[in-house]
Amino acid sequence: MTNDKIQMTKEIKNTNEKYQNSKNKNFDLEERTLRFAKNCIDLCKVVFKDFISTVLVQQLIRASTSIGANYREANESITKKDFFHRIGICRRESKESRYWLELLSHTSPKLLIEIRHLSDEALQLARIFASISRKRI
Repeated sequence: MTNDKIQMTKEIKNTNEKYQNSKNKNFDLEERTLRFAKNCIDLCKVVFKDFISTVLVQQLIRASTSIGANYREANESITKKDFFHRIGICRRESKESRYWLELLSHTSPKLLIEIRHLSDEALQLARIFASISRKRI
C-alpha cells in the first residue's frame, strides 16, 4: 500500500470516528442498518456460487438492504400510521434476513462464524423494531 493510500485510510477512519461521535440516536439506527446491509453484501460476495446459494444470496440482499431503506422512509413519514407501517416492514425484513442467513449457513458451513454474527445482528434489529412498534400509543 502506498503512503497516499495509507494516509487516505487514516483520514477516512478519523472522519468516521468524528461522525459517529457526533450523531444523534435516530441516525445511529440508520448507520447500523446500513452497516448490516453492507456486511451482508460483503458476505454474499464470498459465498461459493451454485444454483441454490445464488437464490439464497439474492433473497438475502433484497431483505437486508430493505431494512435500512424502510427505516429511512419511516423517519421521513408524515403520519404516525405510515411511520409504524414502515417500522413493521423493517421488523419483518430483519426476521426474513435472519431466515435467509440460516439457510445460507446450511449451504456454506465454512462461513458459519460470519453468518452467525449477521444472524445475531438481524435478531437484534428485529427486536429493536418490535420495541419501537410497541410504543405506538
